[in-house]
Amino acid sequence: MKSLKVTVLGSGTSQGVPVIGCQCSVCLSTDPRDKRLRSSILFSWGDENFVIDTGPDFRQQMLREDVRSLRAVLYTHEHKDHIAGMDDVRSYNYLEKRDMEIFCNEDVERALRREFYYAFETVRYPGVPNVKINFIDMQTFRLPDGPLVTPVEYLHYKLPVLGFRIGDFAYITDIKTIEEHEADKLRGLDYLILDCLRHQEHLSHFNLEESLRFIDRVQPKRTYLTHISHLFDKHEDILKILPNNVFPAHDGLTFYAGMAE
Repeated sequence: MKSLKVTVLGSGTSQGVPVIGCQCSVCLSTDPRDKRLRSSILFSWGDENFVIDTGPDFRQQMLREDVRSLRAVLYTHEHKDHIAGMDDVRSYNYLEKRDMEIFCNEDVERALRREFYYAFETVRYPGVPNVKINFIDMQTFRLPDGPLVTPVEYLHYKLPVLGFRIGDFAYITDIKTIEEHEADKLRGLDYLILDCLRHQEHLSHFNLEESLRFIDRVQPKRTYLTHISHLFDKHEDILKILPNNVFPAHDGLTFYAGMAE
């Protein structure tokens, strides 16, 4: 058993916050907690680092957190705001002299091969990312030099998405509907990071009402909301309307989620 350290790399929705050109009070906020890069997390287990999703801000996030070693990347789904930064894993290829281990489903693999075709060609240009694809088959698996991970499947509108449970912590983003047998995997958590886009209902994301209802359903001890839109509210205003054990996440948030095997 080793301690699991979790760092929120980004807590924003697909456009980030502030949104380009927007003059709303959230986008103009001077509170650094309202500056939200695209959603992603880093988790550390012993001396090894792992990332869930490499969005368009991946390079900036790695520099901000001074991440000098990265053992593997897990992907939730193939949308651009979750895969667009994959090219920058090549920095770790150079630093660590090894392929980057990637864990994903077949839909994500197809998207990576389409978007980063040059990394998968038979004859490759020097300096392209070197990656090794590992398919997730919905069984609990062990990351290389890392902890056990249990995948959790749900729908983002009609798109299958994977969340991940590691020990007593889970990361669930871009969720709209989930089957009971998959929700059961999330019971008994100490910490949950959960999708929550805004107040108003949305086609493919939890709104606040749905997030709070899901929290009541699985009963984590503490929940942080992520994938937050500028249409939600400022961080300080969101905090005022939440239950005592629920908080808006913010970029750079770090916590220790107990132990993982």
